Amino acid sequence: MKERRIRILVAKPGLDGHDRGALVLARAFRDAGMEVIYSGLLPSPEQVAKMAIEEDVDVVALSLLNGAHMTAFPKVKRLLEKMGGKDIVVVGGGIIPEEDKKKLLKMGITGLFGPGSSLEEIIEHIKERVRKERWKE
Repeated sequence: MKERRIRILVAKPGLDGHDRGALVLARAFRDAGMEVIYSGLLPSPEQVAKMAIEEDVDVVALSLLNGAHMTAFPKVKRLLEKMGGKDIVVVGGGIIPEEDKKKLLKMGITGLFGPGSSLEEIIEHIKERVRKERWKE
C-alpha cells in the first residue's frame, strides 16, 4: 500500500520579496516526500487561503521576514476557517519576536521557525502535526 503524501502550500504572503528561504524549504519538503505547491511571490492572504482550499492541502507553510507576521499569518488562518479549511494545519517562520510567537501559538499557528532552524526539525514538526490534527492518526 502506498504511503499517503502530505500536500503542502508554501507561501510568502504580503510584501515580502525575499523568497530564497521559502524555495529552500519547498525543495526540502519535496525531498522529504511531500507534494509541494508554491504560491509564488507576493500573494495576498486571500489568495493564499483560496489556493490552499482549491489545492486541498494538508498544510500551509507561511514565511515572512518583513515583520507583517502578526497581520498576515492570522488573516490567512481566519480566511481558511471561513472558507471551510479549519482543519488545515498552519505553520509559520521568519523573523518573529518571542512575544509574538506566544500570540500566534494561541491562534493555532505553530512552528514559528527562525533563521538557523534545521530542516529536519521543521519537517518533523509538520509531519507530526499533520498526523495528529489532519489525518487523526
